Amino acid sequence: MKAQPDAGTLLARALDQTARLLDEVSPEQYDDVSTCQDWTVRDLVRHVVASPRNFVSMFTGKDVDWANPPELGDDPAADFRAGAADLLEHARADASGRSSGAAIPEFAVHGWDLARSIGSRTALDDEVAEHAYAFMTANLTPENRAGAFEPEVDAAPDASVHDRLAAFAGRTPR
Repeated sequence: MKAQPDAGTLLARALDQTARLLDEVSPEQYDDVSTCQDWTVRDLVRHVVASPRNFVSMFTGKDVDWANPPELGDDPAADFRAGAADLLEHARADASGRSSGAAIPEFAVHGWDLARSIGSRTALDDEVAEHAYAFMTANLTPENRAGAFEPEVDAAPDASVHDRLAAFAGRTPR
């Protein structure tokens, strides 16, 4: 049986995967509908770019306004990478691994969202999705799901781990 990488390694891979997907987004796609209910691709990209720094703020006890991310700069992927470096630095300093483990689902789910929303053919990391799915099914309750995720939808019995994760997060795999 293959050992699962530690949460810090998986977070780094999730962030790298997300950055590669952000590299693929073109401004011409910003007004397209995303897989996130009521969000355009621009809304999704704004949220994703702000997420690493939002996690650092949250983990250091600061208030975070997840609903109002800043406008996009000239290079959203570079802005994301800068925030991702800060998040990785914080996660490496957290010996418990909780920071890494809690952040991975954000980037796994939104990685799937980005890939589907822009029609990417980039292969998504199965181990990142497996960790995210296990974390979310163990920790996401109806109470803390409200406002963050839509209700779970059914996934096909033979669905990939990415599609099962998306369905658990309230997305409808196509």
